[in-house]
Amino acid sequence: MTIKPSIDWLSDPNVFAVNRLPAHSDHLYYETLEGAKNAESMRMRFSLNGNWKFNYAVNPMSRPKDFYKKDFECKGWGDIFVPGHMQLQEYGKPQYVNTMYPWDGLNDIRPPEIPADHNPVGSYVKYFHIPENMVNRPVYISFQGVETAFYVWLNGEFIGYSEDSFTPSAFELTPYVTNGENKLAVEVYQRSTGGWLEDQDFWRFSGIFRDVYLYTVPEIHLNDLYIQTDLDSSYTSGTLQANLAFLSVIPDGSKIVAELYDGEGNSVVSTEGKYQGTNCTLSLHVDKPELWSAELPYLYQLFIQVYNSSGTLVEVIPQKIGFRKFELIDQVMCLNGKRIVFKGVNRHEFNCRTGRAITKEDMLWDIKTLKRHNINAVRTSHYPNQSYWYQLCDEYGIYVIDEMNLETHGSWQKMGEVEPSWNIPGNREEWQSIVVDRAKSMFERDKNHPSILIWSCGNESYAGEVILNVSKYFKQVDSSRLVHYEGVFHNRDYNETSDMESRMYAKPADIEKYLQEDPAKPYISCEYMHAMGNSLGGMRKYTDLEQKYPMYQGGFIWDYIDQSIVKKDRYGKEFLAYGGDFADRPTDYGFCTNGIVYADRKCSPKIQEVKYLYQNIDLVPDQSGVTIRNNNLFTNTDMYNFEYVLYLEGEELYRNDLEIDVKPQSEGYVELEWPAGIFNDSGEFCIEILCQLKQGTQWAEAGYEVAFGQYIFKLGENAANVTLSKGNLRVVHGDVNIGVHGNDFTALFSRQDGTLTSLQYGGKEMIGSPPFPLFWRATTDNDKGYTQNFYSGCWLTASMTRRCEGIETVEETDNVRVRFTYKLSISEEVQVETCYSVYPDGTIKVNTVYNGARNLPQMPTFAVCFKTSADYNRLEWYAMGPEENYADRASGARLGKFRNTVTDNVADYVVPQESGNRTGVRWVRLTNSNGKGIRISATAEPVECSFSPYTAFELENAQHHYELPDVHYTVVTVAGKQMGVGGDDSWGAPVHDEYLIQADEDMEFEFMIEPI
Repeated sequence: MTIKPSIDWLSDPNVFAVNRLPAHSDHLYYETLEGAKNAESMRMRFSLNGNWKFNYAVNPMSRPKDFYKKDFECKGWGDIFVPGHMQLQEYGKPQYVNTMYPWDGLNDIRPPEIPADHNPVGSYVKYFHIPENMVNRPVYISFQGVETAFYVWLNGEFIGYSEDSFTPSAFELTPYVTNGENKLAVEVYQRSTGGWLEDQDFWRFSGIFRDVYLYTVPEIHLNDLYIQTDLDSSYTSGTLQANLAFLSVIPDGSKIVAELYDGEGNSVVSTEGKYQGTNCTLSLHVDKPELWSAELPYLYQLFIQVYNSSGTLVEVIPQKIGFRKFELIDQVMCLNGKRIVFKGVNRHEFNCRTGRAITKEDMLWDIKTLKRHNINAVRTSHYPNQSYWYQLCDEYGIYVIDEMNLETHGSWQKMGEVEPSWNIPGNREEWQSIVVDRAKSMFERDKNHPSILIWSCGNESYAGEVILNVSKYFKQVDSSRLVHYEGVFHNRDYNETSDMESRMYAKPADIEKYLQEDPAKPYISCEYMHAMGNSLGGMRKYTDLEQKYPMYQGGFIWDYIDQSIVKKDRYGKEFLAYGGDFADRPTDYGFCTNGIVYADRKCSPKIQEVKYLYQNIDLVPDQSGVTIRNNNLFTNTDMYNFEYVLYLEGEELYRNDLEIDVKPQSEGYVELEWPAGIFNDSGEFCIEILCQLKQGTQWAEAGYEVAFGQYIFKLGENAANVTLSKGNLRVVHGDVNIGVHGNDFTALFSRQDGTLTSLQYGGKEMIGSPPFPLFWRATTDNDKGYTQNFYSGCWLTASMTRRCEGIETVEETDNVRVRFTYKLSISEEVQVETCYSVYPDGTIKVNTVYNGARNLPQMPTFAVCFKTSADYNRLEWYAMGPEENYADRASGARLGKFRNTVTDNVADYVVPQESGNRTGVRWVRLTNSNGKGIRISATAEPVECSFSPYTAFELENAQHHYELPDVHYTVVTVAGKQMGVGGDDSWGAPVHDEYLIQADEDMEFEFMIEPI
């Protein structure tokens, strides 16, 4: 019976697949064993990627309704590239929203209604000839991803309809394909019932954004393959069970043979399958198999060979096999009998130029970056990814939570409040089939990947019978994995939906409370550490729970990559844009930029902290030796090289190799051998232990550092004391200025301005703008989420408006002291003193004292800030680094000498904000291209420093980097203390108390300025 397509299907939750072929495994198949072994391109596939003819309509009423007909001329249309989004190819505009639906405030609708006036339609046409090897054979078409609903015609005949943007849709074309030119027509709608189920926190695109290809099949074709491996209780004996479903009845006399090879290509075992009708089963036993894990992702290669009744090989299916067992043991998730800890991230598929249409090169970069930073797990937030991603996770070793394409956030949470009065799918029977279909499509495609340990029932869709039934489906079809769903936190009537307790952005104290109250399920943080802008402060509070509570099994940082899109400003210069930059409304603006990796695939400074806190080898040195804790589950430390290095005041004194062999889940102590007399000198020593790959891997070369540890200590009498020179100084008391003159330098202090206004070394002026106390930093995204400017905005005022109440000059034989006393308008109690002590060699000691005051809010920073010429732009640090770090994000920083430039310290956070700070600054040299400049150094206690082309106020007022002024100055900020950056979440979570600056505290810090 001919089916007549209807536009009404778009708003009918009962119609989501018409003529779509059943979902099946993503296995490959070849005509020859040689082709399968060499992973050649599949001859039985024919790609339709590339340029298609295209028409864009803003709504269904304006679309070319008859474009699919053979005699409708489309060759004069413009082009669009497939795979790709319409909105990133100048058709329509991208829109970013987080929780609300994209039509909120524009259309007064409730599910399953869809907007009638704004539902962009893309009409795609591809003219093609089938390749010779498909002539007179069955022909099918597969769309790997189309957002959100689409109709298909071939040569004027209706083929089918499908929804679900992130799993494949396949249709048979055989009755309508010709040996001449064929016209394939695809009509893609942005809005459909599927759109109600795809309210993820991401850019709203549409179009054919994943691969499209034709395929044919041999005379006997394995259509679906389901492989399950299991291990006995000792994890030393493995079984493999394969259920094979063929496209048609297997002819009598056929033969199906399976051969299993190890990772080195040696044959392990073979068997012949037993078949009946369209089904076949295969069973294999492997004694003492190599086991798969993220640490050792060992894969066997299975070749299934199909012979026809004449004995001719007609099809070969290669399938990678990982023997592993994932299970709950005493309420703890275990892999191969060992308690697992997920050191994970949530990952969107994203490219700053092509959106979610990412390439294999993008995925390779991502998987290597994960491994290089000790990340062992990924949650596919919040939809199934391309199949190639799971292949990489299998091969490189990444644990996966595979999440189905379901999020209905805007139907139950409004502006943060839980209000599920019209939540979908809830208990609504009419949504049952469409939701379960999404689960089934994901499961059937992905079921053979050993990297997938957990199925997820979607994200942030509240709870109810429909999602509970999804969980039951996963458990019915797959006993080898667990099921995750976080939403039961909001409705405990459906607690059985999830095998684990999973919460988003719970504070460490709340997690600990759960773990201390006889929990029934293990705990994971499916989303934590909201990495928006300058964030990830306090991450250690979460990772410390891993060793303290066996049922705390790690978490997944939100998230991996910024979702920002390349756009040009009005002058043609490219920049990374966020929500609202495309005149998209409604929008959630910059909330799409939460990655530890920038959208252009450069690592952000935050990833330094992730790498350290996720490292599996803990190295804790002391002066005599090093304690090694091997937190790996399966690998000894003998796969690494270890070095120990001794530094004195940042200069390397000694380096040697270290033999360390500590078994997994064990601890050891190794003594360090030192040359005689090496500790005779006074000063600050640092022992650094380095753990490096002994051999190269797919993701890093030999020698790549995977872990480190440091021990810092001082020997001798007050090694930090600074020796100040003696000599003569000339003091001039002018009417307005106090001049202090020495050999080749001059300092001027203004009574009128109440500060140091000039510092000349060798006739070169170092003060571009005078130093003043600074109490404000450019607000970070987390500061804005907490409304820091509301609570602490008085410190912004204090930084810009002060009054000098007193000036005192003290002249001594070897120095001159000029002290300025400031009053602040925000409180009568507050008093700040800055004292400059000038020495004969031009050194200036700067001492700043703050007297605490009651009833004032927390202080963002306590610092002194001034400008110098932008010619001084080269930096050498002896501080914590190499990347920026803060009081609550310094675990991954190390003490050492580092070099960079001033502009390097403006991090590429999409919205300009505080960045570039270094803690533990002993000294830093700021020089020009001739090596001239100043050295800033701490006296007793290390300080914090930042060097930027911009002031805190310039950064504060810019929403994009192109709004920042041209560079004329280097802004020098020296702080006694800066508050942490926080990051539990970005919509209200404060920085943890121990990383705040309380305004009622008395504070003091000191540093030196010296000429270079």
